[in-house]
Amino acid sequence: MEVATISRDDGVLLAYSLLPGAGPVVVFLPGFFSDMGGTKALMLHEACAARGQAMLRLDYSGHGASGGKFEDGTIGEWLEDAALVIAHATGDLPLLLVGSSMGGWIALLLALRIPRIAGMVLIAPAPDFTQSLVEQRLTAAQRAVLEEQGFLLPPSEYGPPVPITKKLIDEGRNHLLLGGPIAITCPVRVLHGMKDPDVPWQQSLKLAECLASDDVRLIFLKDGDHRLSRDADLLLLRQTLLALLGQDGA
Repeated sequence: MEVATISRDDGVLLAYSLLPGAGPVVVFLPGFFSDMGGTKALMLHEACAARGQAMLRLDYSGHGASGGKFEDGTIGEWLEDAALVIAHATGDLPLLLVGSSMGGWIALLLALRIPRIAGMVLIAPAPDFTQSLVEQRLTAAQRAVLEEQGFLLPPSEYGPPVPITKKLIDEGRNHLLLGGPIAITCPVRVLHGMKDPDVPWQQSLKLAECLASDDVRLIFLKDGDHRLSRDADLLLLRQTLLALLGQDGA
């Protein structure tokens, strides 16, 4: 799994891994503070390799093997990072986007600007999370700290605290999607755990209502968490992807 890099105009190196194969190119978009070496990304890499399917995995700036500081990043910047790598690595081939959590938001934003999207698989998608899941939940004390020092370090059940910056929240308002129709017409598949402590599963219902596409299917896992990385979850993700690619994944 060779990792290559491409330089942004400001010199920051963005890392990616391209598996050659048939189109459409499966593009994996990681979540907030995640990277292209996660369990779901690697499982899909193996599934694509087994059937000769092209796949692109990438790291936004400040994530994984890419350069830059995580605290400097915003939704808009990470969107541009993904768009740059995709344009560089995939040419004019059709794309099938797989977005996990924040990566689901990035996938939706990409689909609104790239006409060659053949479909999407969204895993616990978190569009608008900077507003609906972060900003709206801030206490008065947290808001004061955010204004004073420009960042928060809320506790995380997944490891050390991940910084939430004022810049991230403020810039995120430029990319909100759930306030009205979303002009995406490609097939969309959504997997969401109903015991997700981070992104309520009801948000995927709202997303489905906003999408213009009639080919939207939601799969809720009653005992599923946010990561959906159990063996059964990974198998379901693999089957969902292969079905969209036109292959029976049963």
